[in-house]
Amino acid sequence: MRTIGFMAIAAAMLLMAGTSAVTRADEPKNGGTLVIGTTQKARHLNPAVQSGIATAVPGTQIFATPLRFDANWVPHPYLAESWSVSDDGKSITLKLRANARFHDGVPITSEDVAFSLQTVKDNHPFKSMFAPVTSVVTPDPLTAVINFDKPHPAAFLAMSSALLPIIPKHIYGDGQDIKTHPANSAPVGSGPFKFVEYKPGEYIILEKNPDYFIKDRPYLDKIIIKNYKDPTSLALAMDKGEINMYPFLAPTKDIARLKKNDKIIVTDKGYEAVGPINWLAFNTENQYLKDKRVRQAIAYAMDRDFIIKALLGGESKAATGPVAPGSPFYAPNVQKYDVNLDKANALLDEAGFPKGDGDMRFKLTIDYIPGSAELQKGVAEYLKSQLKKVGIDVELRASPDFPTWAKRVGGHDFDMTMDIVFNWGDPVIGVHRTYLCDNIKKGVIWSNTQSYCNKEVDALLNEAGSELDQAKRIALYNKAQEIIVEDAPIAFINVLPYHTAYSKTIGNPPLTIWGTMAPLDEVYIK
Repeated sequence: MRTIGFMAIAAAMLLMAGTSAVTRADEPKNGGTLVIGTTQKARHLNPAVQSGIATAVPGTQIFATPLRFDANWVPHPYLAESWSVSDDGKSITLKLRANARFHDGVPITSEDVAFSLQTVKDNHPFKSMFAPVTSVVTPDPLTAVINFDKPHPAAFLAMSSALLPIIPKHIYGDGQDIKTHPANSAPVGSGPFKFVEYKPGEYIILEKNPDYFIKDRPYLDKIIIKNYKDPTSLALAMDKGEINMYPFLAPTKDIARLKKNDKIIVTDKGYEAVGPINWLAFNTENQYLKDKRVRQAIAYAMDRDFIIKALLGGESKAATGPVAPGSPFYAPNVQKYDVNLDKANALLDEAGFPKGDGDMRFKLTIDYIPGSAELQKGVAEYLKSQLKKVGIDVELRASPDFPTWAKRVGGHDFDMTMDIVFNWGDPVIGVHRTYLCDNIKKGVIWSNTQSYCNKEVDALLNEAGSELDQAKRIALYNKAQEIIVEDAPIAFINVLPYHTAYSKTIGNPPLTIWGTMAPLDEVYIK
């Protein structure tokens, strides 16, 4: 059996070097409340069956995971105090801490690990994340052996952050539907903070877990996550000191504004594993959009340079494919779809949709995520005017809140939609889910909501997902991305300029690769 050495190799294969570790200016202090602001409203608090920031930030405080990662992509023990990997890479053995208990006092065992992994595998939208798992064997209460049908280079990342929360079998294993289980809104976990209160759309209150399995942590007494109606009001609250942390800060005007406040630090560190891409997704079952020439035409009609420079203040970078720039798996040579209205018009003519009355060919709607005007509504409005130039009549369809948008898109009730999707560190976790044929799961947001299916892409992604040789993985992903970009189920726009704004009174801010989607047990108030 191999121990941590395998993980170091896997991390090097998977990822580029991250930021340096956080240095402490002074000794951590106990007490105080961290108030985090957000515009995203959680539907519930169980990351085992729900992805996204709104659930991940509170979920990683309530639930612990087997591993955690630092700012340099290095794994550290968490619920698992050690681990080893078989020589063929097809099994990982976790040794659990003997002192870890759920918030209700029940000890955590390997049965909880097996139950949690199966729950995630069966219910989480990232189906490719644990697809290679064939079984979890529990030879004793503190040993869990995860078996795979093939090597799984992303397994360690998939056991961190919000991706594999260890949930209590004695609560969730009662036969109720896990997706609608009442404990999802009043969860019992084993993380550094315990659930206190959740008022959907308004706030989440968590308090210190006095029986946390890591000695002398957490430092904070309480975490409050407050919802704001839009980024502008959230930035104002941060500027005034009503909150002391604003993660996933993306509006460029708000970034510039908060940088001027001498009581606040604004940094882009802590998003290395996120890989956030802003894109326009197509429902490929739509009568017009099922023809890839129409999708390509729309991609040619948009001017990414204008979007980035004029709409986003030059703070962002262009996204050209499924993998974000900066990843070792980014494909630099895919078709770029530089703006070309003549090409767009020619493709639409070729597809059999000539211009008619008013020079219009047909009508489509664009949805967008509410609460992010600059990155979503603003770009959608631009696309409406731009697509009119090639004869596509676009209607914007607003959603009153995030759950409404998610229900529409997850239910495939859309023509086109703006969306923000994460790479989640490794393509196996965050990229495969969008393109694999068997992940077309109606009712599940951030799955293959485009209904895109290409068997050659499936084969390439599946091969890359079990390949341990880095060079071979890169070649496979490059080929898959070339095909995906040419098929155009998505028109890629830009990489989000995520930042975290936090008060200078905050010590040990969350700057690991997962940022605030990681346990905040080391954060303190100076």
